[in-house]
Amino acid sequence: MTTTLPEFIISRTFNAPRDVVWKAFTEPEHMQKWYAPKGFTSRAVRQEFRPGGIYHYCLSSPDGHEMWGKVTYREIVAPERVVYINAFSDAEAGITRHPMSATWPLEMHTTCTLTEQNGQTTLTVKWVPENATPEEIDTFDKARAGMTQGWGGTLDNLTEYLANNPQL
Repeated sequence: MTTTLPEFIISRTFNAPRDVVWKAFTEPEHMQKWYAPKGFTSRAVRQEFRPGGIYHYCLSSPDGHEMWGKVTYREIVAPERVVYINAFSDAEAGITRHPMSATWPLEMHTTCTLTEQNGQTTLTVKWVPENATPEEIDTFDKARAGMTQGWGGTLDNLTEYLANNPQL
């Protein structure tokens, strides 16, 4: 169950049709080329794109430090919506704490929607802690500027990837 805390919401409109953005957002061969904060690289380790399936990935910082992540898909409505639980993980896909914040929520409930108008697609990401303690909720609430920067850089990467790969 999610909290009653206001969601963190970020949107970006891409100059690409929804089916192209959907592919970039859901297929690991595309995701690993943009799904990372600015300056990081990403590699897909495992992808089971179905409710109950996972996407296990590794982020590498410019200095070579690795951070692992795990997405567990809850709902997929192609090409409109993906709902999943996102967590930091280890190399075996076990859930772990944020490597730089001991009080960051273990799990984040994520809802991503894609809408198309006039050949452009808006991706909206809604993020809220899942099964979080009061301390984790407080950490989340105080980290909105950092989330804006992190997600903003990731969406910048997607903007660039789509511009360079218009047909995927």
